[in-house]
Amino acid sequence: MILLELFWSFAKIGFTSFGGLSMVPLISSEMLDHGWMTAVEVTDIVAMAEMTPGPLGLNCATFAGMRTAGLAGAVAANLGAVAPTLTLTALAAVFFTRFQKSNAMRRVMLGVRPACIGMILGVIVSLSLSSYTVQGGLDPTSLGIGLAALVMLMKFKLSVPKVILLSAGLGLLTKLIP
Repeated sequence: MILLELFWSFAKIGFTSFGGLSMVPLISSEMLDHGWMTAVEVTDIVAMAEMTPGPLGLNCATFAGMRTAGLAGAVAANLGAVAPTLTLTALAAVFFTRFQKSNAMRRVMLGVRPACIGMILGVIVSLSLSSYTVQGGLDPTSLGIGLAALVMLMKFKLSVPKVILLSAGLGLLTKLIP
């Protein structure tokens, strides 16, 4: 029964949150309400989920499920966490393929595509302001590493993991060389 409860708890979290940090209060509430964890344990799980690669929600589901009911609990919690995404994506795919030739869908996509690009550009601007500035001024070292990464990706077609490693190496070198 606990496996079904874990599945349902994380399915509710997936359907009622927008991923990322918005899931944390819901996860905390579910874990505390069921008595599966203490507030300190929830905090530890969120910290662990933040430190490990992958989506926060899935990482929390894995750790919470494992802590609550072992490997089967981790699987149940993860299935619950991805159920909303899989359901909504499947529905979107059905509607998209059914209506992709319609004029209405073309008009919808005419608005959605530029909006998506605009949101991506907004994130780029926001990240650039925090990544390329120090104390309100432009940081030439960060800007140089960013441009080097762009060249590695665009001109030399290096894979993203290689670019990340090389950029990390450049960052370390700038701290070693005065």
